[in-house]
Amino acid sequence: MPDGVDCERWVGATLAAAGRDVTGAVTIRLVTEQESAALNSTYRDKPGATNVLAFAGPEEIIGGATAGRALPELGDLAICLPVACREADEQGKPPVEHLAHLVVHGTLHLIGYDHQHAADAAHMESLEVGVLDGLGIANPYLFPESTNDSKT
Repeated sequence: MPDGVDCERWVGATLAAAGRDVTGAVTIRLVTEQESAALNSTYRDKPGATNVLAFAGPEEIIGGATAGRALPELGDLAICLPVACREADEQGKPPVEHLAHLVVHGTLHLIGYDHQHAADAAHMESLEVGVLDGLGIANPYLFPESTNDSKT
């Protein structure tokens, strides 16, 4: 892993900030654009690659019932590294900071947060900003304008 990548710390900080009294395994897989597009099409019925996809674990774990389990499965994140790196470049951010944001964002999805409605999106965004601030990472929604013409 590149210097600065600490997925375990990022997931832990997210769970703590969300007030979730649960620990568990989060599998993070770095995927190609082709695999991301296939997953996005299969599970979200949307075309093309996307930066992160979250596949939540069993509902009873997300709700906090982990009795009898040594390490519950919170879920899986599929992060498309080529898309993430392109976005970081376009937004003028260090790639590792954008990767941290995607792990935080995806972890929130794993524990039931979404951004389908404006109020939910604002709450989720606020949590992300707070977690990242605690990790020493600037607000990911305030990025400098890039010299690149393309935007995602």
